[in-house]
Amino acid sequence: MRTLGLVAGTLAAAALLTGCSRSAGPAERLGPEAAGRAGERTAHAAGDSRAPQPPYRRWGLVAPLAAAPRPADRPAHPAGRTLPPVVERVPTRDKVVFLTYDDGAERDPRFVDLVRELRLPVSLFLTDSVVGPGYAHFARLRAVGASVQNHTLDHAVLRGLPYAGQRAEICGQRDKLRARFGVRPRLLRPPYGAHDATTLRAAADCQMAAVVRWSVSVAGAGAPARLVPGDIVSLPSGELAAPPLRDRTVAVLRRIQRQGLTVGRLEDYL
Repeated sequence: MRTLGLVAGTLAAAALLTGCSRSAGPAERLGPEAAGRAGERTAHAAGDSRAPQPPYRRWGLVAPLAAAPRPADRPAHPAGRTLPPVVERVPTRDKVVFLTYDDGAERDPRFVDLVRELRLPVSLFLTDSVVGPGYAHFARLRAVGASVQNHTLDHAVLRGLPYAGQRAEICGQRDKLRARFGVRPRLLRPPYGAHDATTLRAAADCQMAAVVRWSVSVAGAGAPARLVPGDIVSLPSGELAAPPLRDRTVAVLRRIQRQGLTVGRLEDYL
């Protein structure tokens, strides 16, 4: 009996020593999921390069984009106006500019990520013959906050066309977009910005609230030298020699930030 007691005491002492020399690790104390979260917090606090970066840093911006203000003023339209206004720059005192994209040829999924992560209120003027089977891409953009607007059915030069032809181009694309997305576009951008008095009549009959041109165009790799509040920025797509649309957009966003501006939703001002 004394021998058995000595053996039991020896085993208990060994177990106690083993327990003292090895404390439980984070995974044992917290469980694998909680330990993983704790590790992420520790890495972030220590400045670990593997820690997740905020979205604005992933896109090369120095700070989050400022929230756009609620529109302080809207363009005044004369009473009894029956034709939509032609707008190249929004008359506003708000420190906002507007990002617009034409045609729909470039379908970069990373551009969807950019719009979603930075919550960019962009306006897409789509042409049916250019978008073709790519409407699903623009449905994804619309799901993350982009606005879909009218750029005609076939990208025809409207100026000089008879009324019936212009109306078919504008109303036809209005109906296409309504069928695809369940919303009726309110804004028209005529291809190449070309329009005439007949365009305004046809646009009015197709329930367009405004004919939108632009004050700044960004077709290459650079950013505009200077922007002013109310600028409507056009970023054409589908240019084979140009950097990807997302890179051109980021270059413009950096310029916007440097000038103390932010991006507004064009539809809120027209």
